[in-house]
Amino acid sequence: MVRLSLRGLSVLTLSFAVGAAQAAELPELGDRSSGLVSPTTERELAQIALKQIRSSVDTISDPILKYYVKVNVHRLAEFSGISEPALTTVLIDNPQINAFAVPGGIVGINLGLFLYAHDESEYSAVVAHELAHLGQRHYARSVEQQRAMTPWMLAGLLASLAIAAGGGGEAGMAALFGTQAYAQDKALRFSRSREQEADRIGLNTLERAGLDPDAMARMFERMQTAFRFVDKPPEFLLTHPLTESRITDARNQAERFDSRSVEPSLDYQFMRARARVHYAESPRHAVAEAQSLRSGGDADSYALAVALSRADRHDEAVEAARRILTAHPDSLLMVASFAEILIAAERLDEGLALLSDRLRINPDNEPLTYLKAEALDAADRHAEAADLLWVHTRVNTDDVDVWHLLAETAGLAGDTIGVHRAHAEYFALFGAYRQAIQHIDFARRLVDDDDRPLRARLDQRVLDLRTEYEAALEQSGPGPG
Repeated sequence: MVRLSLRGLSVLTLSFAVGAAQAAELPELGDRSSGLVSPTTERELAQIALKQIRSSVDTISDPILKYYVKVNVHRLAEFSGISEPALTTVLIDNPQINAFAVPGGIVGINLGLFLYAHDESEYSAVVAHELAHLGQRHYARSVEQQRAMTPWMLAGLLASLAIAAGGGGEAGMAALFGTQAYAQDKALRFSRSREQEADRIGLNTLERAGLDPDAMARMFERMQTAFRFVDKPPEFLLTHPLTESRITDARNQAERFDSRSVEPSLDYQFMRARARVHYAESPRHAVAEAQSLRSGGDADSYALAVALSRADRHDEAVEAARRILTAHPDSLLMVASFAEILIAAERLDEGLALLSDRLRINPDNEPLTYLKAEALDAADRHAEAADLLWVHTRVNTDDVDVWHLLAETAGLAGDTIGVHRAHAEYFALFGAYRQAIQHIDFARRLVDDDDRPLRARLDQRVLDLRTEYEAALEQSGPGPG
């Protein structure tokens, strides 16, 4: 995965400033914070922050886990009253409990959240809380209370939120933002009243989504117990402090709703098992851990099947996964998981047949398409895999892992132009504009003179990338030195 220099990150970070300065000149609309940070400006800043997240922290490339996270966020957003027209999810490879929301519609989840949340309602309680912060525009309202903040400080605030919450570390923040750290830290720590507001709105979201409102208090208690005696609690507890009164309020607010029986989500338990396998010391240890589980339930069997596959015990993995799929044929995540295990076992014909059949029912589905491309690559059908991925990028334009796979697949297919085009889009998603432009330039030199449509598309793309890059440089100001 590409990593940008701190200076490069600073250029991107400080490009927030012009947009923020322009927003400060606009009349106030709606809430008072609209005059300082408009929703449109927030979305522009969010795209910069998203590039910084990708460049500063490790993310999960697992298409199955990413799909669950995305679907869950969008499902909760439907019931949260959030007005953000588009949400982008990022799954962070960090075992600590955390979730964060960047103004403008970026929702980040640490994979470690699955380790601590015992059921889907507990997991969703944390996500719903973050969506409530977005919906109530708490970030912009915090800025409104600090009118002395300069646009440069505002830019740093939002970017530091993205990097710190994503696990980028204090050293990186200090190098990027220097003396602004204190003001940013104060702004990130919402007031008690806004934490309570987000809790109550999150509870309403859980209830509307058919989940268990009692899960919020359960999750808070679980976090408080887990980190009661640690010297440095996880980032989520630093920015969202838990108190007994807050937990009690969450419990009391949940009593407003009629009691309900929420059927456990097996898909969530599958993903939780997948997270445990990911963070196991080794595939062998993951197998031993899964075998030690005594419940014999489908989630434990799923953990064993995934662990066996990663330990290269493929025949056992296939048979274990087949039994689960037979019991739960309608679980799309189980279909994808079985296909993944078949591909690892080099049972490519069966895997491709399964994926092709399910893609007829769920066209353009993200994990099924990604896995089918991997299966076609494994079967040396690289041109077909590349064609599939090119179509998929039209509906899934901002997935860095898809572009990375497409670059590799185009290379295997002997399509050098395709390699450079895919690499260009990959680097652009990290804000690495110079590398992206270089790859488009390489592709242009290889295009036949007769292929005018492709040449025109590449000409336009390089112009777009240069415009974005020049805008970032022009808006960066003097930089941090």
